[in-house]
Amino acid sequence: MKLTKQEKSWVFQDWGNSVYSIMITTAILPIYFKGVASNAGIADHVSTAYWGYANSLGTLFISLLAPILGTIADYQFFKKRFFSLFTWLGIAFTVAFVFVPSDQWILLLIFYMLSLIGFSGANIFYDSFLVDVTTNDRMDKISSYGYAFGYLGSCIPFVAFIFFQATGILPISQTMLLNGAFLLTAVWWAVFTIPLWRNVHQVYFIPHDKKPVRSSFIRLGKTLKNIKQYRNIVLFLVAYFFYIDGVDTIFRMASSYGIDLGISDTTLIIVLLVTQIVAFPFTIIYGQLAKRFGGKALILTAISIYIIICIYAIFMKTATDFWILAMLVGTSQGGIQALSRSYFGKIIPKERSNEFYGFYNIFGKFSAIMGPALMGVIAQITGHTQYGVASLVVLFIIGGVLLLFVKPEKLNQPV
Repeated sequence: MKLTKQEKSWVFQDWGNSVYSIMITTAILPIYFKGVASNAGIADHVSTAYWGYANSLGTLFISLLAPILGTIADYQFFKKRFFSLFTWLGIAFTVAFVFVPSDQWILLLIFYMLSLIGFSGANIFYDSFLVDVTTNDRMDKISSYGYAFGYLGSCIPFVAFIFFQATGILPISQTMLLNGAFLLTAVWWAVFTIPLWRNVHQVYFIPHDKKPVRSSFIRLGKTLKNIKQYRNIVLFLVAYFFYIDGVDTIFRMASSYGIDLGISDTTLIIVLLVTQIVAFPFTIIYGQLAKRFGGKALILTAISIYIIICIYAIFMKTATDFWILAMLVGTSQGGIQALSRSYFGKIIPKERSNEFYGFYNIFGKFSAIMGPALMGVIAQITGHTQYGVASLVVLFIIGGVLLLFVKPEKLNQPV
C-alpha cells in the first residue's frame, strides 16, 4: 500500500519517538536505575516497586489534563502547538538525564517522570492526528504501520548502544556511554519529528473562538452531561482502560522483572531488541488481518495471548522462560495498541478528535497508574515479582469481557 506524504510523515513520528519507549522506559534507564538503587542498598523487589510507583506518578499529571487539553486542541491551530510543547518537554528532560549525578536516584526518577509527561502528552495529539492524515478504510493499516515502523526505527539506536556496550570499542566510561544513549534518544526523537511538523496539519477542527479555554470547559461539560449518547464509545474506553493497563505494565516493568529473575543485563538487552524486531512484522500482520476479520476480533485475540503470558509468568524460572514470554509479547503488543488507536478513531466525531482522544489517553494513562502500582504491591507483599505479573491477568479478563459488549463499529456516530 502506497502511503501519502502526510501518512508517511505521521508514521515517521512513531519511528522517532518510539526510541524513547525502548531506551528510556524499557531498557537503558530501568537497568541504570536498578544499579543505582542497588548501590544504595535497596532490595531488588523494592526498587522494582519504586520504578512502578514512578511510572504511576509520572502519568498522573498528564492524565488529569488530557481531556481539557484535548478539548482546547480541537480549535484550529491548537493541536500542533500542544504537540510541539509536550514533545520539546520530553526531549529536554531526556537530555537532562546526562546532568544527574550517578548517586542521585531520586532526582533520576523525578526527571524520568517529567520526561514521561512530555512523551505521554505529545502522544495525545499525535494519536489524534491519525484522523487528519488518512481515511477510515486505511486507518487500521496506517495505525499499524506507525507502531510497526516505530519498533523498527527504535531498534537502530538500540543496536548502536548494544554494539558499543558489548565491544567497548569507544575509549569512554560506562557513564559516558549511558549519557551518549540519552543524547542519541533525544536527537533521534527530534529529527524524525520534523516531517510531521512540516507536512501534517489539522484538517478537522472547530472554528477559532475568542475565549477557547472557557469555551472548551463548556464543551467538555456538555460532553460529560450527555455521555449516554456516546455509550458505545464509553464502553470501549472502559474495556480499553483495563486491558491496556496490563499491556503497558508488562512493557514498562519488563527490565525490572528480568533482573529480579537473575537475567544478566546483556541478555536482557538482547531479549528486548529481538522483541522489537519480532513486533515489526506481527504489527503489520494485525493491521492486514483487521481488514478481513475486524479490529475488535484482533484486539480480543491479542488479549487472549496476554492472558497466556500472565499465567505463564507464574512458572518462569530461567532465561529461556523469559525469552518465550518476551516473544509472545512481541507478537501482540504492537497489534493491540495500533488497532485500539484506529478502532477508536473510527467511532468518534472527527472534528472533536482531540477531545475524545483526550479521554482515550486519560483512560490509558490512569490505567498506567493502577497497573504498575498493583504489580509493585503484590511483589512487595509476596516477595516474588512473578506473582505481581500474574496479578495482571485480572485486568485482561475484565477488559476482554467488556469489549465483547462493544457494538460493531459505527463510524463517527453517537450510539
